[in-house]
Amino acid sequence: MSDLHTLSVAELADGLRDKQFSSTELTEHFLNRIEKLDGKVNSFITVDADNARKAAKAADEQRASGDTRALLGVPMAHKDIFCTEGVLTTCGSKMLHNFISPYDATIVKNIREAGFISLGKLNMDEFAMGSDNESSYYGAVHNPWNLDRVPGGSSGGSAAATAAGFVPVATGSDTGGSIRQPASFCGLTGMKPTYGRVSRFGMIAYASSLDQAGTFGRSAEDCAYLLQPMAGHDPRDATSINRTVPNYVELLKEAKNNVGDKPFSGLKIGVAKEYFGEGLDSEVENHVRAALKQYEDLGATIVEVHITDPKVTLATYYMLAPAEASSNLSRFDGVRFGYRCDNPKNLEDLYTRSRSEGFGPEVQRRILMGTYALSAGYFDAYYTKAQKVRRVILEDFEKAFKECDLIACPTAPTPAYSLNDELDPVTMYLGDVYTIAVNLAGLPAISMPAGFTEAGLPVGLQLIGNHWDDDKLLTTAHLYQQHTDYHTKLSAIAKESI
Repeated sequence: MSDLHTLSVAELADGLRDKQFSSTELTEHFLNRIEKLDGKVNSFITVDADNARKAAKAADEQRASGDTRALLGVPMAHKDIFCTEGVLTTCGSKMLHNFISPYDATIVKNIREAGFISLGKLNMDEFAMGSDNESSYYGAVHNPWNLDRVPGGSSGGSAAATAAGFVPVATGSDTGGSIRQPASFCGLTGMKPTYGRVSRFGMIAYASSLDQAGTFGRSAEDCAYLLQPMAGHDPRDATSINRTVPNYVELLKEAKNNVGDKPFSGLKIGVAKEYFGEGLDSEVENHVRAALKQYEDLGATIVEVHITDPKVTLATYYMLAPAEASSNLSRFDGVRFGYRCDNPKNLEDLYTRSRSEGFGPEVQRRILMGTYALSAGYFDAYYTKAQKVRRVILEDFEKAFKECDLIACPTAPTPAYSLNDELDPVTMYLGDVYTIAVNLAGLPAISMPAGFTEAGLPVGLQLIGNHWDDDKLLTTAHLYQQHTDYHTKLSAIAKESI
């Protein structure tokens, strides 16, 4: 079947169950697409074809022996920030260009045990620092909708691979919008769960109090299928919360079966004027407001809420995140693992040259920013003050959620911009202006397709939920997608046959 890559996760699972195709056939289909088309996109760093074929053969044998796991034999791929035993795990960097992980991240293990087959590791901005996937040591990733555009970052490889039809779903990580912004740019649904819902064990850290693993799929349903095995308490992660995980997939099925003319009756959606200010592209705003009108037509009530000025939030994030990065990345010193400079003269030379040669410009910039913020003379003036503002940001969200169930806004202020635009760092950071508050407050959020510009570029709508309302976000997005077809549209690369 030449169109296997256009099927949803549910359709793939049903096809495997009903023996319409085997996992081996399915895996070969995706591997062939990667081999013949990824040269245009550059979404993969490592294609783990041999292990994928072995896993697919094993999955077929297990099904024949009576294994009834719904997802057994469905392909996927991981962002190259998640440690995978025996597989190169680079974090998109020169620093870890030769690092083969000796263990699995918890989510890698859980996803494998659910039956998914990993096809490899996906390209990303170096150490997850970037908004366009141009800072990767392995080269820029191209947007499958328009190869001259960026896919977003830092999980750009995950978004591009899913949008190109190389995998049906993929993992990503989100520190300040790194799942939601690429989902918006690539016409996908991207889910960032509540902080603590998904284990961070084995995810190479950028900013530990902000990082959260999540999912990419074409639809909310696809995301739910992948999130299900990822979510849950992990005693190896001190930030993991021991809280019952809902059955996301069943909740979506129940919601779909109970759809009436007004599926959102009783739902209050908050809209903050702070998210519709200066810098928002007019086409993006028009599509987002049209989506809100459709929610209203389907029974939802739109209410006005207020949140912290996004400019304040942006400044807070770019004080705290680099500070944590400065601390986390100090372990990469050329001594224990990763890149090591040639012929160091002494220990100081080893440290200095290994880090200077092993880290790219964007990573060095953020390390320096963070080190400055943590220095003795500026710690209280900058870092401590930013932590206090972070608390205010959370309190503003708490006040808003007393007035509404969810908050809606644009995911990104613009559609995907051109590759090699050579944006200055501040302009690039402004691309995260609508997403970073979610991470600072530890909230869940989802981005989903809400239309296309005249140039054919996707536009994303972001829904933000209160803590632990992940299921409500998935359900609300899923029901919206029963009344729209934006998520079914295929990118230029996905339309290509092989």
